[in-house]
Amino acid sequence: MILPNATLGVLGGGQLGRMFTLAAFSMGYRVAVLDPDPHSPAGRIANQHIKADYRDHAALRMLGDACAAVTTEFENVPAESMEFLEDLCAVRPQAAAVRIAQDRIREKTFIRDQGLATAAFAAIYEDADLVAALQTLHPPLLLKTASMGYDGKGQAGVSTLAEARVAFEQLGRTACVLEERVDLACEVSVIVIRSSAGRHAVYPVGENHHVNGIVDTTTVPASIDAGTAEHAVDMATQLAAALDYCGVLAVEFFCTRQGELLINEMATRPHNSGHYTVDACATSQFEQQVRMMCSLPPGDTRLLSAAVMTNLLGDVWGPDGPPWQLVFNEPQAHLHLYGKNEARAGRKMGHINCLAEDVAQACATTARIRQALSI
Repeated sequence: MILPNATLGVLGGGQLGRMFTLAAFSMGYRVAVLDPDPHSPAGRIANQHIKADYRDHAALRMLGDACAAVTTEFENVPAESMEFLEDLCAVRPQAAAVRIAQDRIREKTFIRDQGLATAAFAAIYEDADLVAALQTLHPPLLLKTASMGYDGKGQAGVSTLAEARVAFEQLGRTACVLEERVDLACEVSVIVIRSSAGRHAVYPVGENHHVNGIVDTTTVPASIDAGTAEHAVDMATQLAAALDYCGVLAVEFFCTRQGELLINEMATRPHNSGHYTVDACATSQFEQQVRMMCSLPPGDTRLLSAAVMTNLLGDVWGPDGPPWQLVFNEPQAHLHLYGKNEARAGRKMGHINCLAEDVAQACATTARIRQALSI
């Protein structure tokens, strides 16, 4: 076990790194952050901020030598950097799992190879692959870049070969996944906590609503039947075991109107849809990240109240900022801001967790706040 007073490292200094850092501080750990941005939200509060590129071996060695264990807070940290760190300290999750999740072709192929369901898809490397894929896949379709895409970026809807060729060109002719759109009933996610010894815990299933590819709200408990929720948990824990995963793993699902449960993607880190855990659960996903890094047992994942998490994007910022007093007027609303210098449209600036005895009450509080903030 790695116990308090040790230094923990995090690759990436965004909001997830900031919330990880706050959790680690509360548990008695020191934190070192590697992020090139001098104003990164996590770097600004960490004990040490190494301002360098993620591929800078000297900076990586500095981080690895200073830390008992290192984690990542966003999906696009180079897996090669994590492999470099594995020779210096414990790295959780391990580079091999992150490498799979960073590439949609590898990710979807790995999921399918475990016998787990996804939407029908084809790997696209060149024009000839589009021709072949359109003979087997059923439009409407989505063309997505295999790497570096998140929050709805790097994708385009297509229905014909001509449209697919145009989209492929617009996406830079980089490796892509072409997949069938599903007849969606809802989207849900499961957050799995898994230790290096294979011990796991699971949070209640959350139901996600997206706007422009970004999670807008997460509602817990999800409005799905118990059998579907149990099936989602089973699929997520099976995937974590297949990866021999250590850390916090978020698995996102499509629930179709035909009753299918399909894995959409996974995130090898704490996830937007798990932010409700900070206020509504016995242990937050960020404390769990610390626990898994340090070979501690998983914390209690009990849901203490119903919750609705609302993302706060830069779109709602005016010259004087949002009218926060209208949030604080709601006693069961909890505001979390990420300490970012500049608000921009589409940029995640914070979130609000609304708690209540049941989902209906949490939704009512959320609706009042959304109206007050013009969300």
